[in-house]
Amino acid sequence: MIERLLQKAIKERLFKGKALLLFGARQTGKSTLAESILEKQDKPWMLMNGDDADVRAILSSTSANSLKSLLGKNEILLIDEAQRIENIGLTIKIITDQIKNVQVIATGSSSFELSGKVNEPLTGRKYEFMLFPLSFQEMLQHHGLLQEKRQLEQRMIFGYYPEIVMHPTEEKERLQLLADSYLYKDLLMLEEIKKPALLEKLLKALALQVGSEVNFTEVAQIIGSNPKTVEKYIDLLQKAFVLFQVPAFSRNVRNEIKKGRKIYFYDCGVRNAILNNFSPLSNRTDTGALWENFVIAERMKYLKYNNSDTQFYFWRTTQQQEIDLIEETGDKLTAYELKWKNAKAKLPLTFTTNYPDAKSAVITQENIENFISGI
Repeated sequence: MIERLLQKAIKERLFKGKALLLFGARQTGKSTLAESILEKQDKPWMLMNGDDADVRAILSSTSANSLKSLLGKNEILLIDEAQRIENIGLTIKIITDQIKNVQVIATGSSSFELSGKVNEPLTGRKYEFMLFPLSFQEMLQHHGLLQEKRQLEQRMIFGYYPEIVMHPTEEKERLQLLADSYLYKDLLMLEEIKKPALLEKLLKALALQVGSEVNFTEVAQIIGSNPKTVEKYIDLLQKAFVLFQVPAFSRNVRNEIKKGRKIYFYDCGVRNAILNNFSPLSNRTDTGALWENFVIAERMKYLKYNNSDTQFYFWRTTQQQEIDLIEETGDKLTAYELKWKNAKAKLPLTFTTNYPDAKSAVITQENIENFISGI
């Protein structure tokens, strides 16, 4: 079994008087992680799944006394797919406040539902964790640096979802199933998503624009919609942990783009499945964009798991001068150029003149391990 980086952090926060909330896209391994932690506990525990109608009914409207009867002698309650349960925040609050010997762990695959249901009731009563698909760092620890570096092209094409990594001869079929329906199950149940076909067109348009600045008006024209709908759908896709945005970096220097954005997928395999393109890198025209998505997604996982408050940006001027990634940590800036092949990269003079204290580096497949695993 592949050990997840969050395992230690979650264990350390058990029985601290707060609920533990584990977020993440479907199929990232939230249930597996939670159950693996609980199986090593010497305390009795029970699992309830929000996909079950009777579980939704009993946990939606309840009291401290009925919850005590439900829990019996169990000291840990794991609620899977908690976003499906009405009033789940209030239920968890009752357990946390009034049944103090019981630890609640809740998993959820859509932050727009679970966060809205738990944030107010659980103010000051929760620890939150975000579980991504498997990471370079986790796989490095699993089978070593050499083996994982040999898999770089494989990961760029098929990604890091646990099911895909564990079934290396069935990647295409399993990724298509994941990308076609399961990953968007939460979204498709929302009233706001009135046109599933439009969602599919939007995902394809965004997948083709990875590495490029995204303009909502232009995307709307491409898919036959309007900018407000595009913005709303993109926001929901972010809250379902399918993609994330990186804004433009600007400090009011002349000619800097100030309101631009790039959009990346949390997993390259999902991106390629949306485009139905699993060709090897030697036959692709998007290798540079794919590498950029891969590096930024893996860097984000690494920093998040290490509790860094680093902010991500890209930088561009109206004269098309560009830097792939800017990191801001406190008052420190670092500029990165991301190149699949070894290459020398010189930062634009406009940037170095206006930000003389910024450090810089070029990230290639030769030095990637330090950047996304810290070794």
